[in-house]
Amino acid sequence: MKEARLAQLTPQPDFRFVRLDIADRDGLAELFAKEKAQRVVHLAAQAGVRYSITNPQAYADSNLAGFLNILEACRHNPVAHLVYASSSSVSRRQRKMPFAEDDSVDRPVSLYAATKKANELMAHTYSHLFGLPTTGLRFFTVYGPWGRPDMAYFSFAKAILAGKPIDVFNHGHMRRDFTYIDDIVEGIIRVLDKPATAEAAAPHAHRVFNIGNHEPVALLEFIETLEQALGREAIKEFKPMQPGDVLATFADTAQLQAWVGFSPKTSLKDGIGKFVTWYKGWAGA
Repeated sequence: MKEARLAQLTPQPDFRFVRLDIADRDGLAELFAKEKAQRVVHLAAQAGVRYSITNPQAYADSNLAGFLNILEACRHNPVAHLVYASSSSVSRRQRKMPFAEDDSVDRPVSLYAATKKANELMAHTYSHLFGLPTTGLRFFTVYGPWGRPDMAYFSFAKAILAGKPIDVFNHGHMRRDFTYIDDIVEGIIRVLDKPATAEAAAPHAHRVFNIGNHEPVALLEFIETLEQALGREAIKEFKPMQPGDVLATFADTAQLQAWVGFSPKTSLKDGIGKFVTWYKGWAGA
């Protein structure tokens, strides 16, 4: 999947790919010194709540050591703005809905969430100490073409088309703020063009924004929408809640709207329809 994504980008005249692990401190420092980047969008994290339970070291290497290397590289080759991916997972213990950026998020329920909260704190520190403008974006359940195959919508589509059962956790009693990939990209680019300032994020040039569709959808409604787009009914196997999971996510995007004049708006029906069209072509279904 990663190689197939890369093949889509390689023909672009302004694109260049460097195969480098962000945990490689010296290699990353050399790259930044050579490229003299003005702005950096950092999305190279180890993602996923469940995988962090079975393989925690991968999260320490990528999300902690790797993120520190990114911050150091931006500091020593001064970058005008660093935008990085945080996650809705940092807020998932909250009972108050919708989730706001200034809610307390000091009780993460997974190591993944803990590393993302750590990233926000690390970025804040570098903004404070070195004046590096940084912006964290808390992504809410991103989906769409070319997405992560470990995400539920991806594995559901594969199983439904193959006539295999899907696991429906907590017996379907969950809600998610599904956010289409094009809206995520739009938000990233708009934020990238408007760095945080010490005046706006007093006293430091660091901001955190929710970026979600601000319209949570019940899991069973989501599955029904996917079934309609695929033209097939799912074989559902209802199971209990998984460790590290939460009942609902819901993004308050008022701060993002106020800052860049944008918040996600793609409906689940439209987004799933675009995903299914792509998936059938990619999978040969």
